[in-house]
Amino acid sequence: MHQWIKLALLIGVLGRPGALAMQADSEQPDTQIKVVNAPKDQAIAARLGEITAAINGLEQVEISVSAGVVKLQGEVASAQLRNQLTAIASRLEGVVHVQNQLQEQLAVSSRLEPAAEKFREMLATTVQMLPLLLLAVLAVVLFSLLGSWLSRRNALLRRVGLSELATNLGMRFVRLIVTSIGILIALELLDATALVSAMLGVAGVIGIALGFAFRNIVENYLAGVLLSTRNPFAIGDFIQVADMTGKVMRLTSRDTVLMTLDGNHLRIPNSQIITSPMTNFTRNPLRRFEFNVGVSVELDLVRVRDLAISTLSNMPGILSEPRPRVLVLELGDSAVTVRVLAWIDQQQTDFLKARSEAIRLVKTAFDQAGIEMPEPIYRLHMVDMAAHNSAASSAAESAASVLNSPQMAAVDVSADTSIEQQLNDELNQSAEENLLPAAGNKAAGKPAD
Repeated sequence: MHQWIKLALLIGVLGRPGALAMQADSEQPDTQIKVVNAPKDQAIAARLGEITAAINGLEQVEISVSAGVVKLQGEVASAQLRNQLTAIASRLEGVVHVQNQLQEQLAVSSRLEPAAEKFREMLATTVQMLPLLLLAVLAVVLFSLLGSWLSRRNALLRRVGLSELATNLGMRFVRLIVTSIGILIALELLDATALVSAMLGVAGVIGIALGFAFRNIVENYLAGVLLSTRNPFAIGDFIQVADMTGKVMRLTSRDTVLMTLDGNHLRIPNSQIITSPMTNFTRNPLRRFEFNVGVSVELDLVRVRDLAISTLSNMPGILSEPRPRVLVLELGDSAVTVRVLAWIDQQQTDFLKARSEAIRLVKTAFDQAGIEMPEPIYRLHMVDMAAHNSAASSAAESAASVLNSPQMAAVDVSADTSIEQQLNDELNQSAEENLLPAAGNKAAGKPAD
């Protein structure tokens, strides 16, 4: 039985030769590893000495090597050189350990020596490149002068019909382009064309940042260029932008200055004028005013219309062509609303005065003719037909009496020049830029062409 067990164990062991090999390896004694041609301590010290002699700032380093251990003593110019020398020494073949006992030099002369050496190198390089530097500077100066000269030759753009602001903007672009060409030539002479890409990248980033920061200023400036080019108004024109009205004083690169009818200065950003509806009341010397009148529903509207037209036709300042008109606007419960319209010449007649006098005279004519302008109430009328017929027959006589009355003779609709006088005084006293051309009689109330 014991023989069969021994035989089985032997077969199992023979079937695992790897296990036997591992067991044999583990039983082998430790042996010494030979190093062939290992460098001597003197060779390590000599090699490291050659390295320190070739690097500035390591002249005062003392090197000693014993059994592969490198010992560094002395002073170095900076902590960076100290760390670099430690890294170099540890990479040499045969070095086991590096003892760095180096100290950083604290003397002022030792600290200034590397800077002085770099300055001498830069000075030598500058002296060698001095001719190229002079040529580069000369190219920039010449192209800058050429750009300035071209920027003053704006007669061609003015001949095309561009405004002063648009012409100035175009000349600035010309000067910028010509000067940029000179800078590119200078960079090419200095072999620094790679700097152009970096400059363009920085300029792009700066441009985007400035665009967001000064977006409103840029919008107003470009709007000023468009306004000065299109000329939608001139000095002295009476305009309305949104709900703001006034007479134009000046156009600047940022805003448009108006003088309101109460004598105040109103500044409107140019971008708002470009994007908002604008009405110029001065371009057409003829202007129509209108007002509504409510009359009784029992009256003859033909008689009401004829009386209003005849009253306005004989009023000073009202044009006969286009002639005044009266339109039935609305039929209400207790009154009929009619709209009275008439035209004036703004060069001779003030708009507000004419409208005010027209309302007054029409009301006077209606009162004298017995034309009632009822209140919004309901009343019961007991009409005497005989008296009614007599009142109708006397309507024409009352209208004629209104036309020949002293009230008609006292009508004043002359042009009001008080705002124009204030505007002229402001233009003569202010030194602020004005992109609008001066027009001799523009501020006096004459319309633009």
